[in-house]
Amino acid sequence: MEYVGLDVSKEETSFCVKDGAGEVVAEGKVATDPRALFEALREHCLCPERIVMETGTLSNWLARELLKLGLRVDVIDARQAHAVLRLQHNKTDANDANILADLARTGFCRVTHVKSEEANRMRVLLKARDHMVGQHRSRQNTIRGLLASLGQRLPKGVGKFPSRVKAVLKKNPDLSPIFTPLVNEMAALKNSIEELDRTVAAAAKANAACRLLMTAPGVGPVGALAFAATMDDPARFAKSRSVGAYLGLSSRRMQSGEMDYSGRISKHGDKMLRALLYGAASSFLNVVRRAHPLKDWARRVKKRTSHKKAVVALARKMAVILHRMLVTGEAFAWPQKKDKEAATA
Repeated sequence: MEYVGLDVSKEETSFCVKDGAGEVVAEGKVATDPRALFEALREHCLCPERIVMETGTLSNWLARELLKLGLRVDVIDARQAHAVLRLQHNKTDANDANILADLARTGFCRVTHVKSEEANRMRVLLKARDHMVGQHRSRQNTIRGLLASLGQRLPKGVGKFPSRVKAVLKKNPDLSPIFTPLVNEMAALKNSIEELDRTVAAAAKANAACRLLMTAPGVGPVGALAFAATMDDPARFAKSRSVGAYLGLSSRRMQSGEMDYSGRISKHGDKMLRALLYGAASSFLNVVRRAHPLKDWARRVKKRTSHKKAVVALARKMAVILHRMLVTGEAFAWPQKKDKEAATA
């Protein structure tokens, strides 16, 4: 039996093949191409027992393509792998591949889920939108800061921001050559965001799982698409309550000797989805007027802690419920109105 470690980079991938005793059978470097890797491994391996690579930009794509060629690859958590790789005195691609082969042989690694091509495409769409939104916010902050340095302070908030900037430039024509290009860039970014929003809405409408998720309060096309893409295969979670920890919404536990307490949430997992769930929970608690037991529970949490902690707790509950909806195929359940006749009977 052979065990293979792959250290993937943008242009080339180092590989190391070891036998069951840990002896190096073969090692080398080939182009980061599924076919090239397949040919290199076929030359040195009869039947690899396990192939391992770290999570990274190319890992999902490479693992899917190698699986099509008949090679199953386990993608392991890069944070866990890094804790082992940093112990070596000389860090090289060849040494990294060697240690990854040892991790494959010993089994001392945590395997992550390789997302499907459809889920990966949805993630790319959401990441592109998130990048554009960040760029738009950055341009706005830049304009606000530069104007403030000149004594022109704009009111807080994003409403009517371009018109307010143009009003300042109208009173100060000498500033127009400086700020007009930035205002125009903001307008172009806003148009691009609106175009991506239409693409996201169309993708969510065409996806049955997203339509189901959008029956939950506070969950729109962006949140539904992000949750469906992150879960990909809901059956990979044995229990729905594990989703909260997977998304970094559960408390960290610190225990050592007599010390044992729960700290803040871990914030591991998908940062973008965690932020979207927080927004959905905040909308559910503060905007949605329809009564629900979850809102009553969150209000009780708010009374004894704080507003933010209550929203985080509600976001964790919503993550569990949304996963359960994907498993069962049932829409979000609202409490049934009491029958007046039955109540008076």
